[in-house]
Amino acid sequence: MARIGMGRSGVGRMVAGLAVLASVLSGCAGSTPPVPQGSQAPVTPAAWPPAGGRGPCAVSKQENVPAAMRDGVVLKADVYRPQTGDKVPVILMRTQYGKAAAQIQPYRYQSPDWFASHCYLVVVQDIRGQGASGGTFAEFANDGADGYDTVEWAAALPGTNGKVGMYGSSYVGATQWLAATATPPHLTTIVPANTSSDYYDGWTYDGGEFRLAFVEPWAMGTIGASAATNRGDTATAKQLEADTAQATRWLNYRPYQQFPPMHPGDPAVAPWYFDWIRHSARDDYWKQWSIRDRYANVHVPVLDIEGWYDAFLAGGIENFTGMVQHGGTPEARADQRLVIGPWDHIGWGRADTGLSTPLLASAGAAGDSPVNDLMLKWFDHFLKGVDNKVATGKPVVDYFLRGSNTWKTADAWPLPGTRSTSYYLSGSGSPAVMGRAGALTTTAPTAPQPPDTYYYDPQNPVPSAGGHSCCASASGPQGPYDQGVVEQRSDVLTYTTAAMAADTEVTGPISVTLWAASTAIDTDFTAKLVAVAPDGGTENLNNGILRTAFRDGLERPTPIEPNRPYQYTIRIWPTSYLVKAGYRLRLEISSSDFPQYAPNPNTGEPFGQSANVLGATQTILHDADHPSAIVLPIVPAGPGGDDDFPLAH
Repeated sequence: MARIGMGRSGVGRMVAGLAVLASVLSGCAGSTPPVPQGSQAPVTPAAWPPAGGRGPCAVSKQENVPAAMRDGVVLKADVYRPQTGDKVPVILMRTQYGKAAAQIQPYRYQSPDWFASHCYLVVVQDIRGQGASGGTFAEFANDGADGYDTVEWAAALPGTNGKVGMYGSSYVGATQWLAATATPPHLTTIVPANTSSDYYDGWTYDGGEFRLAFVEPWAMGTIGASAATNRGDTATAKQLEADTAQATRWLNYRPYQQFPPMHPGDPAVAPWYFDWIRHSARDDYWKQWSIRDRYANVHVPVLDIEGWYDAFLAGGIENFTGMVQHGGTPEARADQRLVIGPWDHIGWGRADTGLSTPLLASAGAAGDSPVNDLMLKWFDHFLKGVDNKVATGKPVVDYFLRGSNTWKTADAWPLPGTRSTSYYLSGSGSPAVMGRAGALTTTAPTAPQPPDTYYYDPQNPVPSAGGHSCCASASGPQGPYDQGVVEQRSDVLTYTTAAMAADTEVTGPISVTLWAASTAIDTDFTAKLVAVAPDGGTENLNNGILRTAFRDGLERPTPIEPNRPYQYTIRIWPTSYLVKAGYRLRLEISSSDFPQYAPNPNTGEPFGQSANVLGATQTILHDADHPSAIVLPIVPAGPGGDDDFPLAH
């Protein structure tokens, strides 16, 4: 690849930059800036799901099959039954997004009928308070017990062999993990995709900061509206759908605890949303559902599917490492497989769908998700006993190396042999330099250096240009984009390496040790890793944020002392990128990333309760006594990757 994006001097770069700027000036902060398509030929997306690949079994369908939960609430499922005299395993999906939809579109799973044709009994169930199911909807609250009860009910259906596997993406991945932590005896394996390890950290909040662009539109237009439809409140459902169509407007509303679309005075509409705002630290409210605290309860093999720009990537990787270390049986610890592709949250990267950003879709056919074929092999192995080498009794990590557009395989995460390499921030601190440009060097500072300063105004936050939000690149800050306009702001500092002398693989977790001071008693610091092409074009690899009140942990926020330097650790979410010779890496430091995250008002008041804001002067130190640095996971040169995904090893 000759360059990233369209180059700092290219016309395409200018058009993209103007699009970002126009979006910010018009207040359209809820939409990811459009990228010009003039250089790309129009494409017609392939039909989905594909018609081929069916199995030998004819299939019949029964709708709205009832299952009574332990408290008497009845949930409804569609059951796809293969026509065979043999006893067959069950594949179960528990969804809040409609059992008829079954997460087929856009460009995700094959149909339940397709899986059933491979001689599985497939059950797709609406969770409590959604779709055709009874009960009252409450996000996260019932899916442990209901998941257990549904697994055991499904295992006892006529014609089954008693083994149950589960699948699904996003919250439908959460329903699998919540069921698995309840340890139902007949659950045999799960295949969660695009889902997290904790519903506070890395789902609703990140580094202690509210994930605004994901949470509010999702809560309004998806789960809030469908729950209203379920209980017969048509007026509220229509109102929520209309408000979601103007999500950009509502993302600017403060305070969050009085968010009008969610009817703060009506406990029937969305009490769970207001709980999320009130519980802005990782307290017992969140711990009751945390997966990361319960790996020992999970006794089954897991095939985990993630994407480098997915909204829940960090948690998905943690689920893999957590199960390898703490899974409830030796077999569960051994049979863990993690797949990370060049994908965001929806569409799984298929180049001809128009769903992903052009920079992400440029991976082409090599980046198409293998999930349907892979999970069928996985189910064949663990539910039917087929020896197809999809699992070998040891952990496997399959990952897509962006920059080379190839698949590689390892047996651990972080990758074996990874060299954690520190690059130290350095610079003159001169406010006259465009972009406040500094350097990244492998040599720690030994002499005094003047600090860098900038002014953070919560009413004029730095606009998100891509990222790992949710849930589609056309509607949220998601995926890779050129960062040129963002880097021109005076409240964004940049620190850049020298050009790489040789191709260098950067794959793994990334952290920033930042020495900083603020005039506020609570504020945010953001960090973004960026690849820089020889012509100046840029591409964000991943990002992170830390609310300073959570510098010592996510459970007990405490204010900082104004103007006192503190050492902060900011987690940048993992990446995998081949930095080619002549390319550079850049670290952006700022204090906002809107609307990916809610702007910190700098007041220290309880989160979401007030519309008050204060400006703050931020100081970044990088001298001998304050060695700010980014730690990069450098992977030694090894065998090249494969153009196609390795379906089995």
